[in-house]
Amino acid sequence: MAAKKIITVFGATGAQGGSVAGALLKDCSFAVRAVTRDISKPAAVKLKEAGAELVSADLDNEKSLEAALGGAYAAFVVTNFWDHFSKEKEVKQGKMLADLCKRLGLQHVVYSGLENVNKLTGGKLDVSHFDSKGEVEEYFRDISCPMTSVRLAFYFENFLTDCKPQKSKDGKSYDLVIPMCDVPMDGISVSDLGPAVLSILKSPKDYIGKDVGLSAEKRTVAQYAEIMSKVSGKTIKDAKIPPEVYEKLPFPGAQEMANMFKFYLMIPNRDVALTHKLNPNTKSFQQWLEEMKAAFIKAL
Repeated sequence: MAAKKIITVFGATGAQGGSVAGALLKDCSFAVRAVTRDISKPAAVKLKEAGAELVSADLDNEKSLEAALGGAYAAFVVTNFWDHFSKEKEVKQGKMLADLCKRLGLQHVVYSGLENVNKLTGGKLDVSHFDSKGEVEEYFRDISCPMTSVRLAFYFENFLTDCKPQKSKDGKSYDLVIPMCDVPMDGISVSDLGPAVLSILKSPKDYIGKDVGLSAEKRTVAQYAEIMSKVSGKTIKDAKIPPEVYEKLPFPGAQEMANMFKFYLMIPNRDVALTHKLNPNTKSFQQWLEEMKAAFIKAL
């Protein structure tokens, strides 16, 4: 019996990598090499128990990355801007991974990418956590490394943390402070990434060289708020905040996030139909929120 092809999964104990590793392990078509900085953490131990090979690697350490990629057929590559808030560092990490994947002869890389917003808008908008990934996408293609970019929409999980509804001035209701005016915004649960990546890895000829925008559905902020109210029993409404006001809010990264939403307003380019083709079990926002109801109410 032929040995299974190895898929190296970076960030295997994080949200994206964890979703991909979980889907691959459940499917059993490939051997999973799970990469994380700390192989002793509980999430890593669970992956090992599920059948993954654990490898410790650091995105700034080329030797460790080479060991993680050696002998692999394909890889899922994700970098994390929010670990260090440096566009330059994320680009450097991504290009190093691209060079290694090319040199080691990987036949397919699924890269968690995003658009180069600065380039697309002629320098009018800087969205560093997008732009860095956009540069790396371009680099993969410049060096002719076989790559598919998966571009996720706004995470539903953001509604539990940085973008959770805020208490209104009346103290009785909540405002959903998302500057999208009345334009529908693509959204998806990061947990639904894994099955989509699995489908892409199983059909490389269909997806190598392509950008795949993933979205469960498109809804206005008012519609998201309406579903939140229905599921939670709380009164939640669209704050109707424009990007120009949002960018002046007193929290770190307000300008960065405002520019991201401005880009969402300009170029709605995630593919709902393709997402559901790749992962027929992709959850709607209401389905996801019903599953996460207790955590959502606790976060308010």
